[in-house]
Amino acid sequence: MERLRALRGLFACVGCKPRCTRRRGRGRVASPVPACAATSLLQRLQDQEGDRAQVYYELESVLWEDDDGRPPCGVVNRLLAEVSQDLTAAQGVTDSVRTAASNVLVALARTHFSLVMAELQGQLKAAGEMSKEFVLITLSKLFSSYAPQCISYMRLTLAGLCSMVGQVKSGRSLHIVCTVVKQWLEGVKVHLCSGERCSWPAMGKEQIYKSLSQLFFTVLRNWQDCKEEKDKQAVLEVVTAMMTVLLQEELPREHVWEQLLQLVHSYQEVQDTCRGNKSLTIFLEALEGVQSVIPKDKFLAITSAVFYQLSDDSKQHSEADRAELTHCILLQARICPEETVLFLQAQLGGEREAGPRMQVRRAVMHLVRDLLGVNAWSCSAWDVVGHIFSEFSRTTERRAAGTLSVQEAQEEGALQELCMDILGSLDFSVRGVTKLFWPRLLLYVVPAQYTGMLIPISRCVQTLAERGDLTVQEIDPEELDPHFLSSMFQGPLLTPQTLLARLLVVAGSPFAGSELQAAALMLMQHLHSKIHRAVGATWAAEIPLLLRCLEGKDESVPSSAEWEHRLLKFLRASLDTMEDEAWTKGLSCELSQWLSSSPSSSGEKSFLYKALGTVLGACQEVLHVQEKLLQHLEEANMEKPSEVQGMISLLSHAAESNFHTVLDTLTMFVSRLCTGRNGRISRQKKMELNSTRACDTRRALILAHGSLAFKASKEQLLAHLEGDIVGNILLLYSCSCRPSALPTVKRMFSSLGPQNLQNKLALLQSITDVSSAFHAVGDSACFNPSLKGKLLEILTDLLKKYYLGTPVSPVPLQVVLALEQLSKLKPFLGSKDMCDILFLCCKNIVTHPSAEMMLKIRKSKQAAQYLQLQQTSLKALGRLMVVLLETETTCGFFQNIVHRAMTSDNMWERKRALQTCSQLLAACEELQRGDACKLFGSLVGLLAPLTCDPMPTSRQLAVTCLSSLLRIQAKATNKVVKTGDIRSLCEGLNDCSTISQLETSSKISRIVCRNFPLERTIDFMMAIKDTFQKAKGMRVRAAGKWLITFLQMHREDIRQDVPLMVCILHGCTSSMQQSMLMPFLCQVVAILTHCHTEVSIDNFFWLPEPTDRLYDAASSPSVWKISSGVE
Repeated sequence: MERLRALRGLFACVGCKPRCTRRRGRGRVASPVPACAATSLLQRLQDQEGDRAQVYYELESVLWEDDDGRPPCGVVNRLLAEVSQDLTAAQGVTDSVRTAASNVLVALARTHFSLVMAELQGQLKAAGEMSKEFVLITLSKLFSSYAPQCISYMRLTLAGLCSMVGQVKSGRSLHIVCTVVKQWLEGVKVHLCSGERCSWPAMGKEQIYKSLSQLFFTVLRNWQDCKEEKDKQAVLEVVTAMMTVLLQEELPREHVWEQLLQLVHSYQEVQDTCRGNKSLTIFLEALEGVQSVIPKDKFLAITSAVFYQLSDDSKQHSEADRAELTHCILLQARICPEETVLFLQAQLGGEREAGPRMQVRRAVMHLVRDLLGVNAWSCSAWDVVGHIFSEFSRTTERRAAGTLSVQEAQEEGALQELCMDILGSLDFSVRGVTKLFWPRLLLYVVPAQYTGMLIPISRCVQTLAERGDLTVQEIDPEELDPHFLSSMFQGPLLTPQTLLARLLVVAGSPFAGSELQAAALMLMQHLHSKIHRAVGATWAAEIPLLLRCLEGKDESVPSSAEWEHRLLKFLRASLDTMEDEAWTKGLSCELSQWLSSSPSSSGEKSFLYKALGTVLGACQEVLHVQEKLLQHLEEANMEKPSEVQGMISLLSHAAESNFHTVLDTLTMFVSRLCTGRNGRISRQKKMELNSTRACDTRRALILAHGSLAFKASKEQLLAHLEGDIVGNILLLYSCSCRPSALPTVKRMFSSLGPQNLQNKLALLQSITDVSSAFHAVGDSACFNPSLKGKLLEILTDLLKKYYLGTPVSPVPLQVVLALEQLSKLKPFLGSKDMCDILFLCCKNIVTHPSAEMMLKIRKSKQAAQYLQLQQTSLKALGRLMVVLLETETTCGFFQNIVHRAMTSDNMWERKRALQTCSQLLAACEELQRGDACKLFGSLVGLLAPLTCDPMPTSRQLAVTCLSSLLRIQAKATNKVVKTGDIRSLCEGLNDCSTISQLETSSKISRIVCRNFPLERTIDFMMAIKDTFQKAKGMRVRAAGKWLITFLQMHREDIRQDVPLMVCILHGCTSSMQQSMLMPFLCQVVAILTHCHTEVSIDNFFWLPEPTDRLYDAASSPSVWKISSGVE
């Protein structure tokens, strides 16, 4: 009471009255204090004169600028009353006035801080309807300007804020309260951390913690049910700020942990997690600085909440939000590294049978990427490198299994790309990344399941090479486990040969793709010092060239065969540069091991065979080469065509430098398969030799010997062709074709046809290869005549024993191909042998199959395959005829081979004969064989009727042959042949109308007959006679038209041929179709009798046995009528 009286006395002394809450009696109050600027401005506020905000601005300026003295207490009290009314007015006061009034209080606090703070504290705690937003704003401004003085009022402010929490539920006021709390808490942290060194007024920690704890729990109690998202975020931030302070002391921590669980729960329910993530980050950062042990259950709750956000597919996170979440886990890893690793491992292995959920796997990979981008040291307790690659391997296996849905396959593919992106985007400047990844990366180069990761691995190694970090010595051995150290270079899991073998296989695989192949080559270039010390300069020059070739910069992108050839050439050059026999043998052993373990279906196995053959070709130790060749000859599954081709490649590449060794090895192996089959051997051994596997192996070796001939030099081929190469081929074939070559049970229930067919094809292919190889060494080398005769006998027998039950067989084609190569060898074939062989070839290719069989073929499922084989056979027969034409002095086989087929009743046979004839005539034209003109008449007589053949293709081919004949005739006679536009007339032959076809044929006949050599007239007539006797329909009419056209154009010039022509016509009467031929016959007789009357009549009556038909035709009135009108 005494103090209260003192204060009232003080008020009376300064001439002031206590403040009222309502604006009443604003009259002027007398004051003994002299008038000043502040007083006059205050008077204007009380009198409500002018713009109120402007008066506040002027008053603020006066208070800041007046350094001479402090305003009197009476003025201060009146001013506080006036400003407070404006700050807390529920309505009627604009925000600009409130802001100006707040600024006046801040300026007044410079000289009267305690009075201003007391006024604000009173307004903060006051009850009733009033606005307290600007009271809080003013408190915030005061803390910004007078932080040291505010410390003394911390407890009172916290208590006032606590009362505000109960009054505010949402909206702007809630956000302002949160802002003020966070601002004042910063001062609390500074004060508590400064301790005794702080010059600010001392306050007990217990009082601060007590007030803060009260505020903390009040906030949680009153604001935990906020509905608006922005309100939730504001509450989360202020709670986190308070926890940061409370965790600095041991006593309030237990209360904080309990409330933390509620925070985590609310954190999970927030939709927009960005600001909440920042709040949690602040808390975790504070927690890291406190260095206190987090209870495991509380730590698990925090980690689960963060990880839930990362793995929840229903929430779309921005990059910043995801980075904030990852940073939270990174902070947890710093605080509790062991617990973090255990948690991640538990997430990955929580669903052992089905594996972790896709969102969990994806979340972990995102976490890994961000952890590596911040600081790789946090991954030191977790094999993050292994996890990246194991996740990639898992996605590869799941996609290859083919059991995923479309969506699942897309998700697995996206995760696989994420793995590659993480590894490819590593920043090796980040602390710990180099030490974490090098040289561990090399462990993932060799296993096949990580093949797709070679692209990012290559980029990593390239970066490390540019940084100069590719040294194992820089890694502290104590920080690497023993298993890892034992697996490095020269260890059991990774050797230089292993590394090179793997990279070579990937670079040579046609299924890898150019980007993966380039990655393998770049790894070879950067790791050359780890592979062999001698290849650095060679690879630095050659690998960039290979890369340019692969990218198609110098030329077009090479085919797979061309690329393999260049890569194998590079491999051989590298081995020659090394000059290290032991290293080369080690590489061959490595490739051999890979080859043995690779399944037949592997796309890499084909290149492995070639690579191993190339390396064995560079080896000088004979026993080692033989050992490896025999090993794979015994292991190979010759039932599969890919294995057969692979084995042939192995032997061929090895023979390039070790021909004798390979041939000796093959001879040794052949003796095992053939020797003793009928001798006194055990039953088990005989069953092995007669097994299907042995038969397939013998067949493959037949092909291998033929391929081996290409690798021999001229001297080697002359020395070993007959005795070793061909001898082994015939021995293997004779063993394979015996009935005993099949087991007894299989002989009883299986036909020998299909297997013998494969044996024949293998033999024919080997004969073709041997002949081609011998021809390639030069014409000066003469082929052994007896050996050539033996091979021709084999080929002839195969044609004679051709299995006609098969619609179209590949045997005739292969025989023709073999004959084509064998016919090129000296001594050349004689005319008789040539004609006999061609007769057999045409019998099997041109005359077969029959018309009935062709109809069946066209209706079968294998129609396309049969027709393609037939066309290929015809082309091959044409090439054989060209080869024979080059060595034959006459063209007699034209008449013997083609003549029969062109007059056949089988339209398919005629078409095949025309195809062969067109190829042969084209060759004659190219070789300028003028002797083909001797057959001009007969060929025109055969081709003329075919211009009206029922098949459109045959009609076109007939015109093509006629055009070639005319050009050959022109070159032989050195004359200009007026052919006209004969090719344009072919379009008329495509017309469906037979009348149009006949008209077009007649036009072509005039062009041909105009250039006809008359000395070939009888040949022409004889060919026409065959058509009259054998043909039907339009072909007969076309022949008659051509004959009439010829006689009309050359009737005056054929006197000497009339007797023979009459005889030929007499031969036609025996089988001619009178109804169709009588008009043509009448015209022919009319033309002949008109131009050569006496000769014609005499020959008609002097025939040995004149027929009534010819006599009637010659003596009929119609003939004389026609002859009298013929001009």
